[in-house]
Order: sequence, then structure tokens, then C-alpha cells
Amino acid sequence: MPEREVVYQQEQKKRRFNMAKTNEIKYLTAIKTQQRAKKFCRFKKYHIRYVDYKDGEFLKKFLNEQGKMLPRRITGNSLKYQRKVADAIKKARQMAILPYVTDLFK
Repeated sequence: MPEREVVYQQEQKKRRFNMAKTNEIKYLTAIKTQQRAKKFCRFKKYHIRYVDYKDGEFLKKFLNEQGKMLPRRITGNSLKYQRKVADAIKKARQMAILPYVTDLFK
């Protein structure tokens, strides 16, 4: 038992020494070096009013590699058009224009 305590105390001293030795500044959040391009709703910008469920290539932009729909926070769509895109994707899947699930889609 005393040997274990001695080894434990030696490890604690090493840890304290290492903590005091490092003079690096550590941040809780990552430092942003570049500003990302602002997200925008492509439907509002390009004045697209109707989302065509028959246009599979256009709807693929709103799907990930597994065939899942991408959320608004990633695509930048407004709520109104995200709902229209979701409905169009569901119709296209039902008509077999888009797959429900895939391994490597794009």
C-alpha cells in the first residue's frame, strides 16, 4: 500500500509541474479566422416561386449522400420554401425520381 501512495504522489507532482510549465493561452471557443459567406434563400434571391418535384437534379442539392433531406440551417432556405422543398422531395421519392435511401448518392 505505501508503494502505491508514493507512486501516486509522484504522478501528481509531475502533473502539477506540467501544468505550470505550459504558458499557452487556451480559449474555450475556437478563434474564427475567416468569415463564412452569409447564407441566403436561393428561392427568394432568384425569384423561384414553384419548386418542381420533377426536377431531380435540382432537388439533389437539398439531399445529403445518404439521401436524407438537409435542414434549413445548412441549406439557408426560408421556412416557407423549406416546406415546399420537403413536399417536392417526398413527391419525387414516391414517383421514383429520387431514392429513399442510398449508400453513395452524389
